[in-house]
Amino acid sequence: MAELSALAPRVLCLGEALVDRLGPLGGDPSTASAADCDDRLGGAPANVACALARLGTPVGLIGRLGEDAIGAAFRDLFRQRDVAVQALQRDASHRSRVVLVRRHANGERVFQGFAGDQALGFADQMLDRDELEAVWPGLAEQSRWLLVGTIPLASMASADCLQWVLAQAKAAGLALAVDVNWRPTFWNPEADPAAGPTADAQALIQPLLEQASLLKLAREEALWFFGSDDPAVIAAGLPQQPDVVVTDGAEPVRWFIAKEAGSMPVFPPAQVVDTTGAGDAFTAGLLHCWDRPVRERLRFASACGALVCGGAGAIDPQPQEQDVSAFLKECV
Repeated sequence: MAELSALAPRVLCLGEALVDRLGPLGGDPSTASAADCDDRLGGAPANVACALARLGTPVGLIGRLGEDAIGAAFRDLFRQRDVAVQALQRDASHRSRVVLVRRHANGERVFQGFAGDQALGFADQMLDRDELEAVWPGLAEQSRWLLVGTIPLASMASADCLQWVLAQAKAAGLALAVDVNWRPTFWNPEADPAAGPTADAQALIQPLLEQASLLKLAREEALWFFGSDDPAVIAAGLPQQPDVVVTDGAEPVRWFIAKEAGSMPVFPPAQVVDTTGAGDAFTAGLLHCWDRPVRERLRFASACGALVCGGAGAIDPQPQEQDVSAFLKECV
């Protein structure tokens, strides 16, 4: 059987691969000792790519990492997971990003800043369009989906590269999935981690939302960007009337897919160790079984999110398809 990395990706994920530095429960990762913190590989596009590969969907990552220990760890991880890396760039001048994550006692987390850039910027901000142009034809040939978030728009070079990819993906007939993943600290490291988007950020993000075939938002993101958490209202307000999924933590997930609206309770995790990456696992589960009936897609995606909460970090606890199937059987 061929390795996934040898196959044309069905899903291309574009964006950041980074380290989540998880502080001690209730503590501050910026002041805690290294022994009290837990460094985990993450970043939403990398999380989704690894989760898709774990589930068995051929997937590739478009991104950029430093020539450092973090970059080496990611390259090893992608090799192990069979994530295609033809478009994973190396940067000798900029370091891979470290995100400081404060964890509350209930497992919820807050992204509160970064470590390691020395005012030079991070590798993920420096996506090189020329390098991408050289490998794009092989990536796009048999791909079906392009998945992106909004973070690449926060930096000039990565935003330019994203715009180029969007145009190429449209020409190649790829469906665009957008997971908004609003993180104010990526736009302004001094911003309140709970703040909504500024007017300038909204202006940059809105054209991306208007191109999506599938739009996935957390409830607070839906309210910030659309003034409504009703997926049907959100879809009606966009020119292409996309499929829309709105998640709300432990509350029911709501959707407007194939012109039909619905909602469904999510599966509660058996235990909550860390909620980092639960939304990314949900997104991966949704794309993995997109051809199935709508409720089956949402049940599968919800199970993926619940299972990730049972372990530390976003990637290590990601389930295989048989794990999700076993979980769903227990929930009948």
